[in-house]
Amino acid sequence: MADDKKMDLTEETARRWLKERGVKIQDIADLVYFLQQQYHKNLKIEDCLENVERVILKREVQNAIITGIQLDMLAEKGMLEEPLQSIIKTDESLYGVDEVLAFSIVNVYGSIGFTNYGYIDKQKPGILRRLNDKSTGECHTFLDDIVGAIAAAASSRLAHRAAHVE
Repeated sequence: MADDKKMDLTEETARRWLKERGVKIQDIADLVYFLQQQYHKNLKIEDCLENVERVILKREVQNAIITGIQLDMLAEKGMLEEPLQSIIKTDESLYGVDEVLAFSIVNVYGSIGFTNYGYIDKQKPGILRRLNDKSTGECHTFLDDIVGAIAAAASSRLAHRAAHVE
């Protein structure tokens, strides 16, 4: 029973922190739509939302969300030791640990997720553009990659399911 409560707290925290950091599930579903609309002529945003929800239900995804967001929040408050504080606060281009954490999400639904993730990370549509805006004073070094990874994994899940239908 303790594990059930812990899992509920982890999921609740992941969802709450996404919302508090300005990311709605709809924002992520919009990214999935962006990635998949040209491949599925009858794609509905509801399909995208369902796949995002299914990805977020995965415990390893929840763990990545809370780990990354916690590091962003600590960096924002100046609570990390140097040089990590400066590296995360400035989203140093050679850091890469933020992408490694995102890969743990992308891996959940297979190798197609890497392609989706690379593309969306380069394009930075929708919410990703805002999360990458350094002028706000907010630190989203991990969050932007996590959101992109959730969208990539949900897109992969959608693609896998559609392949079984066709």
